[in-house]
Amino acid sequence: MTLLDGTPATTRSLEALTVGPIATNAYLVGDPTTRDAVLIDPGAEAERLLGRLRAGDWNLREIWLTHAHFDHIGAVDDVVEALGDVPVRLHVDDRDMYGAAKEIAWAFSGIAVAQPRTPTLDIAHGDELHAGSIGAAVRHVPGHAPGHVVFVLHGARAVMAGDTLFRGGIGRTDFPNGDHDLLIAGIRRELLSLASDTVVWPGHGPATTIAREVLENGFLQG
Repeated sequence: MTLLDGTPATTRSLEALTVGPIATNAYLVGDPTTRDAVLIDPGAEAERLLGRLRAGDWNLREIWLTHAHFDHIGAVDDVVEALGDVPVRLHVDDRDMYGAAKEIAWAFSGIAVAQPRTPTLDIAHGDELHAGSIGAAVRHVPGHAPGHVVFVLHGARAVMAGDTLFRGGIGRTDFPNGDHDLLIAGIRRELLSLASDTVVWPGHGPATTIAREVLENGFLQG
């Protein structure tokens, strides 16, 4: 687990687990005091994710999804089945994609996945999520997916960015319903407005900071 600097003290820990055929980052965010935890984007390898939860004696309160592309949701059913009634939260604009994940995965990637069956609870821009002692603000950043959101964590200078902003890159927009200009506008409005030392934890690849991307990310220049 990585300890995340909070204000006024370190109040959150985070573990990134890269899973599945497209090397997706799933994140386990926890409160070291209460042992409450949230799992973000469990895309594959449910047994590995469950093993980390058990090894840390974490109490999984909720699953949060940045968006419904198959590589971010593939382990949802298995985790929920293993642990019981765990709420799963997703933006309403990605509900159709969630319901067609199996078909979309095969059509665009040639990868066979199981169709998620677990119902989701709607989230929207501006919502404040509270899962035990873990909290976050929801910001809608469409363009890569219609209902893509990011989670700005409470008690830490960190944003769980999914497939919006990467180190030196941005999310793909050549999928159906993708929109490059919409994504860039959302990144500028909802991410670049965060404190410059905010750590960006992306859906793929290494972490970065807002300051680094403002200075070095070619997609955001000009």
